[in-house]
Amino acid sequence: MNRKSWSMEDAFSGASHSHRNSCVDEDEEALKWAAIEKLPTYDRLRTSIINSFMDNELHADKMKNKKVDVRKLDLDDRQKFINRIFKFAEEDNEKFLKKFRNRIDRVGIQLPTVEVRFNHLTIEADCYVGTGALPTLPNVVRNIAESALGLLGIGLAKRRKLTIFKDASGIIKPSRMTLLLGPPSSGKTTLLLALAGKLDSSLKVRGKITYNGHRLNEFEPKKTSAYISQNDVHVGEMTVKETLDFSARCQGVGTRYELLTELARREKDAGIFPEAEVDLFMKATAMEGVESSLITDYTLRILGLDICKDTIFGDEMRRGISGGQKKRVTTGEMIVGPTKTLFMDEISTGLDSSTTYQIVKCLQQIVHLTEATILMSLLQPAPETFDLFDDIILLSEGQIVYHGPREYILQFFETCGFKCPERKGTADFLQEVTSRKDQEQYWTDRTRPYHYTSVSVFASQFKRFHVGLQLENELSIPYNKANGHRAALVFKKYSVPKKELLKACFDKEWLLIKRNAFIYVFKTVQIIIGAIILATLFLRTTMNTRNEEDGAVYIGALLFSMMINMFNGFAEVPLTIARLPVFYKQRDILFHPVWTFTLPNVVLRIPISVLESIVWMVITYYPIGFAPEASR
Repeated sequence: MNRKSWSMEDAFSGASHSHRNSCVDEDEEALKWAAIEKLPTYDRLRTSIINSFMDNELHADKMKNKKVDVRKLDLDDRQKFINRIFKFAEEDNEKFLKKFRNRIDRVGIQLPTVEVRFNHLTIEADCYVGTGALPTLPNVVRNIAESALGLLGIGLAKRRKLTIFKDASGIIKPSRMTLLLGPPSSGKTTLLLALAGKLDSSLKVRGKITYNGHRLNEFEPKKTSAYISQNDVHVGEMTVKETLDFSARCQGVGTRYELLTELARREKDAGIFPEAEVDLFMKATAMEGVESSLITDYTLRILGLDICKDTIFGDEMRRGISGGQKKRVTTGEMIVGPTKTLFMDEISTGLDSSTTYQIVKCLQQIVHLTEATILMSLLQPAPETFDLFDDIILLSEGQIVYHGPREYILQFFETCGFKCPERKGTADFLQEVTSRKDQEQYWTDRTRPYHYTSVSVFASQFKRFHVGLQLENELSIPYNKANGHRAALVFKKYSVPKKELLKACFDKEWLLIKRNAFIYVFKTVQIIIGAIILATLFLRTTMNTRNEEDGAVYIGALLFSMMINMFNGFAEVPLTIARLPVFYKQRDILFHPVWTFTLPNVVLRIPISVLESIVWMVITYYPIGFAPEASR
C-alpha cells in the first residue's frame, strides 16, 4: 500500500504558506481601507468592504475582499452577509453587538439614552352605569344629549369614575430590561400606552410623565418611543419582508447617519481602520431612501422570520403565516426602525417558551450593548425568560406593588410573610400572591394566623422597603437635562421627507394592485361580457332613430351604461374597508401623513376606471347607434 509521508519541513512549509496568504489578505484589505479613507466624506460614508468566500471549490477557504457601495448591495450579497455573520441568532448577535460597542467606545462616542419617569400617575375613566353602558343606537343618542346638557351644568347621566391607575411613580432606566407583570385587568396596557404617549383622549390623566426631564408636549413621544401592540394588524396581501421593508422606509434611519459621520471623522483623525463587517452593517443601515435595507434582513434573522419572509401575512380569506409568526411580525415592524425606547405589550402571545426566550435574549443584548430602554409586559414568562430581566414592575388593581431590581423581589415578599416554593416559577408566584383566592398557600409566618394582605398594604410596605426608599430618593432628584444627549429625543413629527413617504406609499399601492390583479382582470372581463350583451340587445339595425319609442330605448341604454360605469368600482370597497385598520394604526404611530396614503390610492386606480369605461364604450357605442360625431 502506498502512503503519502509528511515531513516536518512540509508541515512548516504549509503553515508558512497559510501565514503568507493571511498576510497578503490583510495587506490587501489595508490598502483598500486606505483608498476608502482618501474618498470625499459623502462617498466614504457609502463605501465599505465586503468579505466573502471564493465560490470555486479550490479556493473555498480563501476570503475575497471587495469594495462595494452599500446602497447597491443586491439581495444575494445581503443574504450571504447575514448568513455568515448571524448564523446562530443568539450567540452571533451578542458577538456582533460587542464588536459594534467596542468600535463606539474606542473613539469615545456617547450613545443617546432615554430615561422615562412617571410621578404620581393617576388615570381615570368616566363609565356609564347600568343599561346606558350598552352600545345601542338609542343609548348613543341619549349619551350624546346628556353630555351636551352636562356642558350646561345639567347632570342627568348616570356615570361613575373608574380608577385604572392609582398614584404610581417609577423610573424606566436605559441599559436595563424591565418586565411588567400583573394579572389581567391590572392596568398593564394602560401604563404602556400612557408612557408611549398614545393614551385615549377621553381618559383623565393626572401626574407627570417625562423623557430625560422633558414633558410629553415638549417633543414627539410617538417618534421617540414605539408601542408594540398585542393586536396583529397588517395588510394580508403583503409578505413578511415587504411589511418590514415598508416600515423601515417610513421610520427612516433616525440618528444612525449622524452617528456614522462622527464615528468616521474620529476614526480618520486617530488613524483607525474599522472591522469590515461592523462597518458594512453600520453604513448599510444608515442610508436613507433604500427600498430594501440590511436592517430588515437582520431583524428577520433575530426574530426567526427568515424562513417565512416571502410568505404573505394572510387574512380571513388568504392563508398566510402562523399566529406566532404574526406576533413576531408585529414586533419586527417596530424594532426595524431607529427607535431604542420600546414599550412592548404581550409579545409572547402565541409563541412557545423557546421562541420567546430567543427573542427576549436578543432584545436583552440590544438593551445592554446599545443602551436601549425597554419595558415589556408578559403574562406568564418561563423561569429562564424571567431571569433575563434586570428590573421588575409588579402591578395589581392599578397599583404598583414592587418596582426595582429582580434580585430583591422575593426578599420583599418574604418580609411581608410570603415565600415562593422551590419548585414554583417566580413569575407565577408573583401573579398569585396578590390574589385573594391564591394568596394563602404562600403564607409562611406560622407565629401568627394568616389574614388576607390587600394590594394597598403591599404597596405601602414597599414604600418602606429599601428598594422603595431608594426609588423615592431617585425620584426626588430632578433629571438634569444637561446630561441628556441631544439626539435622544425626536422633535419632528415625521423623520423622513414627505417626498420619500409619498414614494413609499406609491410603491406599496402599486404592489397591492399587482397582488390583486385577478380582481381587476375579472372586473374587465365582466365589463366585456356585459357590454356584448347590451350591444346585441340594442342593435341599431333594429331601431329607428326618428321614432319616439325607440328614442326612449336609446335613453334607457344610455342610463344603463352610466350606471354600470358609475358603480363598477364598488367591488373595491371591501378591499379599502379591510385596509382601514392598518391605515389607522400607521396614521396614529406617525408612519406617514394621511394624504400620502390617499393620493396613491386614488391616482393609481383612476387609469383602471378609465380603461374599463373605454372598453365599455368601444364595444357598445357604435353597435347601439349613438351619435357618431366625436363632439358628442
